[in-house]
Amino acid sequence: MTTETAKPESRAFEADVAKLLQLMVHSVYSEKDIFLRELISNAADACERLRYEAIAKPELLGDDPKLRITLRIDADAGTLAVEDNGIGMSREEMVEALGTIARSGTRAFVERLEAAKETESATLIGQFGVGFYSAFMVADQVAVFSRRRMRRRAAPASSCT
Repeated sequence: MTTETAKPESRAFEADVAKLLQLMVHSVYSEKDIFLRELISNAADACERLRYEAIAKPELLGDDPKLRITLRIDADAGTLAVEDNGIGMSREEMVEALGTIARSGTRAFVERLEAAKETESATLIGQFGVGFYSAFMVADQVAVFSRRRMRRRAAPASSCT
């Protein structure tokens, strides 16, 4: 079995979209520190989605069944990393979820749960699809590293610089 190594990609917002994003984020969020809650909420959602999917596919948990979120601060580098070992995202999911403002993957997940009459996990945060973008209130650059959990892999979430 071979393991594919994906090449990092950078995607920039066009100038008008970047300006719109700035206006939108600042109108939705009045406190700059909200970005941390939003990134932790996204990490918690990734862990919850893994927990839910592992009910049908326990092998997704692999050798690391304890779900966790880790914050790493590097004051010298001026970075903060929010890492989780949740479900992760494929390249396509990242392009769809992070490349489209106000599209909430959590909302879509909750809608699928509700359609299946599974409401116990319908308390996930992320109803508006703009939480991730609040990181731009405090960071000039945001990097997201992820891989969709298919077998026994951990998935780091995101970091802000």
